[in-house]
Amino acid sequence: MGSSTRSLELQDVSVRFGGIAALSEVSLTARPGRVLGVIGPNGAGKTTLFNVACGFVRPDSGTITWGGAELRGLRPHQLAGFGIGRTLQGLGLFDRMTVLENVLVGADVKARAGFLSGLFGLPRSWREEERLRERALALLDELGIAAYADRHPGSLPYPSRKRVALARALVCEPELVMLDEPASGLSDDELDDLARLLRGLTDRMSVMLVEHHVDLVLSVCDDITVLDFGKVIAAGTPDDVRDDPAVLAAYLGEAVD
Repeated sequence: MGSSTRSLELQDVSVRFGGIAALSEVSLTARPGRVLGVIGPNGAGKTTLFNVACGFVRPDSGTITWGGAELRGLRPHQLAGFGIGRTLQGLGLFDRMTVLENVLVGADVKARAGFLSGLFGLPRSWREEERLRERALALLDELGIAAYADRHPGSLPYPSRKRVALARALVCEPELVMLDEPASGLSDDELDDLARLLRGLTDRMSVMLVEHHVDLVLSVCDDITVLDFGKVIAAGTPDDVRDDPAVLAAYLGEAVD
C-alpha cells in the first residue's frame, strides 16, 4: 500500500434542500498523510458534507478537486477508481456473505485479471484471486478480526462489523479513506483502539472522518473543520479549535460577542 500524495479539496461548496441551506460556502482540505476531522453539533451539515465528498449529493455551487483535478459529476461508484475508500454509518455489509467475502467486494477495483480469464478460469485469474484473498486476510488480521473471516457479519458484535466495513474500505489500497461516524456505538476501550488504528494509517494514506465524538477528533486529528448551521465556524489544529469561542458557543449554546 503506497502513501498518499494527493489532497482532496472542497472549495466554497453550497447545498440547498428546498429553502434550507444545508451547506454555505464550505471549504476544507484533506492533506496527504494527515487526519482531517469534521465536527459540529447535530444539524450542522456534517452528513451533507460527507455525502458531497462521496458523490451522493451534488453541490449547487463550489468545486471538488482531487490532486488538483476537478471532479465533476462525481458518483459514489467512481471513488475507488480515484484511489478513495469510504465507510458509511449504515455499514452496508452483505449478511449472506462471509466477512472475507464482504472485504473482497471492496477489492474488486484491484482485480486486474481480465473478464475472459476470470470467465474461463485461467491461471492469471487464479493468481489474482489468491493475491486479493491474502491481502484481505492480512487486513482482517491487522484489524483484529481474522478469526471471523468465515463468519457472517450479522453474527458479530457491532464494533466488529464496523471493522469489517473498514477493512472493505482499506483493501482497495486507497490514498484517502473517508469515514462516517467511525466512533458510533463504541466503548471507551474501543475508542482508544480506533484512535491508535487511525493514527497508524497515516503512513499509508490520508484520513477524513466526520464525527460527533469530539474527544476522539481532538486526540487523533491533525486538522479539524468545525461546522454549525452549514457554515465553517472554525478550522485549524486541535489546539486552534479547542478553545475557540465560536466552537464553545456552538456546542454549549452560549452567546458570543
